[in-house]
Amino acid sequence: MAPLTRSRARQPGNVPSPLNAAYYTQRASAALIISEATQVSMQGQGYAWTPGIHSREQVEGWRLVTAAVHAARGRIFLQMWHVGRISHPALQPDRMLPVAPSAIRPSGQAFIENDQGEGELVPFVTPRALQTEEMPYLVSQFVRAATNALQAGFDGVEVHGANGYLIDQFICSKTNQRVDQYGGSAADRARLLMEVTTAVSEVWGRERVGVRLSPLGTFNDVSDDDPEATFGHIVKQLDAFGPAYLHVINPAAAALEKGNAPDPSAMRMLDMIRKTFRGKLILTGGFDHGSANEWLAQGKADLIGFGRGFLSTPDLPERFRLGAALNTPDPSTFYGGGAKGYTDYPNLAQTRGEAPSPCVDESWR
Repeated sequence: MAPLTRSRARQPGNVPSPLNAAYYTQRASAALIISEATQVSMQGQGYAWTPGIHSREQVEGWRLVTAAVHAARGRIFLQMWHVGRISHPALQPDRMLPVAPSAIRPSGQAFIENDQGEGELVPFVTPRALQTEEMPYLVSQFVRAATNALQAGFDGVEVHGANGYLIDQFICSKTNQRVDQYGGSAADRARLLMEVTTAVSEVWGRERVGVRLSPLGTFNDVSDDDPEATFGHIVKQLDAFGPAYLHVINPAAAALEKGNAPDPSAMRMLDMIRKTFRGKLILTGGFDHGSANEWLAQGKADLIGFGRGFLSTPDLPERFRLGAALNTPDPSTFYGGGAKGYTDYPNLAQTRGEAPSPCVDESWR
């Protein structure tokens, strides 16, 4: 199960609740659940109502989730997240500016909670460029999150280095114009990723730490001048390091979803990653049951991640085994709210009237 932001943490405090525990427990038949992106600090938050892993209350909330998933014989990793510039002063402590590798304003809008307690989209602001002296503190935010995740009962952690968030902002040349040891060459732009991964592995051990990347990704206004060279270097470093897995957002996802032939650059990137990284490779994006089995049979990945499939179909593995139809997701309920569009999607037994609908705590604010 791929990480899925749902913006349903209990307020105040961005604390996981029994509603979140019910949601993850319903999906415990996944080979591995990777949790929704979870901010490592107050500074790391970029969206309203997303959970954190930096306070005592948040750790206790996540412990409810992991205990419930384990009781259902599931496994769950926490995805550790710092959004960098994809934030807004309304989400930052003391209404400070978001931080980034360089003071470059992203296009698009931030999702905040307004004075009426409602979700609202507002333009991004120009972030503050991080000083070199701040980098060890930034790494320590991930270490604290990893330590808290261990206390919360997770089975491992995933370093979020994808989707145009802070670590990816350092990786990509468009968003990183630094002239210190964290900018310039691909090795220097990858320095933060490797420092975070190394430091987090000292808490968990390498065999319990995954890394997520989005090569060729443009989400959140990022891009790289030479992605094959940049990600070729990063994948070599990660291969030598030996994490639990490398989780790649499929650059051929859009074509795969439409049944079209992937762009040659996407396939070159995927081939390079598969040949270079000798550990476990997860690909996520654009797959259905048939294409997932095909890519696995061709050896293009070791595991396939599903996002929207699990969002609307909690018993996705069983449906795949039986060839049963999947539930249709409701995009209007993807972000924010309560049980509707979150824990009320039926499993097969409930569809057949053989089991009652779930009864969960509706409180989320």
